[in-house]
Amino acid sequence: MVAISINIERILRYPGLPERGLVTLLLLLGVLVVSLLLLEPGLSRTTVGVELLVEGVVITVTVAALTLWSRPRGDDESYLTSALVLAGIGTVPFVVAGISFLAESGGGMSWVLTGFVAAIVGAMINAWVLLVEILR
Repeated sequence: MVAISINIERILRYPGLPERGLVTLLLLLGVLVVSLLLLEPGLSRTTVGVELLVEGVVITVTVAALTLWSRPRGDDESYLTSALVLAGIGTVPFVVAGISFLAESGGGMSWVLTGFVAAIVGAMINAWVLLVEILR
């Protein structure tokens, strides 16, 4: 939020950067939503699996669509690949966690932890770009 507010005028001048700011917020929102969903006591494995799967799919599709829609035209594919990977590592683990809970094998909460760490790291990398790299 600080990076976006400090550089809002510059961010708005570059195609794709406002959406990158939104992706950054969505990565952090995904962590918050999963944290809140898992706080409810007495949830069954199936309920946890469905909640994680739905949240993971929604956030993954939203982030991927924003990334694809906002990519600079004529830019090489390496930009798109790196942007999708950066966004995907913070969203796809929640989908895997949901499937894991529903299948009752495969890691479950380990995937949730992986998603938390990856989403926070991805958001921090995006924040660095929006705060520092935009000034170069």
